[in-house]
Amino acid sequence: MFSFTCRCLMVGLSLAVIAPLGASAQVTAPANVQTAQIVRKIACVGDSITQGVGASGGMSWPDQLAKMLGENWEVKNFGVSGTTLLNSGDNPYQKTGAFKNAKDFNPDGVVIILGTNDTKPQNWQHKDHFEADYKDLVKQFANLASKPKIFICYPPYIAENGNFGINEPNTKDEIPMIDRVAKATQARVIDVHAALVGKDALIPDKVHPNTEGAAEIAKAVYKGLTGKTYVKADKDK
Repeated sequence: MFSFTCRCLMVGLSLAVIAPLGASAQVTAPANVQTAQIVRKIACVGDSITQGVGASGGMSWPDQLAKMLGENWEVKNFGVSGTTLLNSGDNPYQKTGAFKNAKDFNPDGVVIILGTNDTKPQNWQHKDHFEADYKDLVKQFANLASKPKIFICYPPYIAENGNFGINEPNTKDEIPMIDRVAKATQARVIDVHAALVGKDALIPDKVHPNTEGAAEIAKAVYKGLTGKTYVKADKDK
C-alpha cells in the first residue's frame, strides 16, 4: 500500500463535498471554486484499482482526480490491493493500516470504491453481510471530527468473464445493495461502473483499468464531487 498527495489547477468545484452528512443524497449545484481558498481534503478508499494497479506509475485514478480538482484540494490515496468491503472477507479493508491512516487524515470528503474483491467465490458466500459492513464503514468515517461527506461508488465494470475469481454478475448484484446503503446512511452514490461499461479495451486483464481507464473513473468521481463534467484545460491537451 502506498499513499500520496497531489495538487494541481482547476475551475468550478462544488462545496457539496463538505456538506453535512445529513444533507440530501442528491448532488447539489456546484459552487464557484474561486471563492474557496481553504484546501479540501479528499480520502480515496479502495482496493488495487484505487491503489493504481494496471495504470502507469503516478496515474492511478486518485492521481488523475487530483490534477482535475486542482490546488484548492488535497487528494490522498488509501487504496490497498486485494482488500474487501466484507469484514468476513479474505482481506478486510477495515483491518488494514490504510483504514486507520484514512481516518487519521481527517478528510472533508471520503470516496469509497470497494466491492470488487468481494465478488470472488470465497468472499461472495458472505454477501449477506455486505450491507451491514458497508453501513459500518460509512459510520466510522461519518463519526470523524471533520464530519466528512461520504461518497460510495458502484464497483468498476468487469470485462468479459472477469479474472482472479472477480466477475461482473456479482458486481452488478452489489449495485442495489449500495443503493440501499446510501439511502440508509445518506451517503451519495457515484456511478463508477457505468464509466467503463463497453470499454473493455481499457481493462487489459479484465479487472484493472489501464491509465486511460483510470481516467474514466477519475472523471466519474470528479462529476460526483462537483456536479460538472470534466473538461481538460487547453494547456493540458
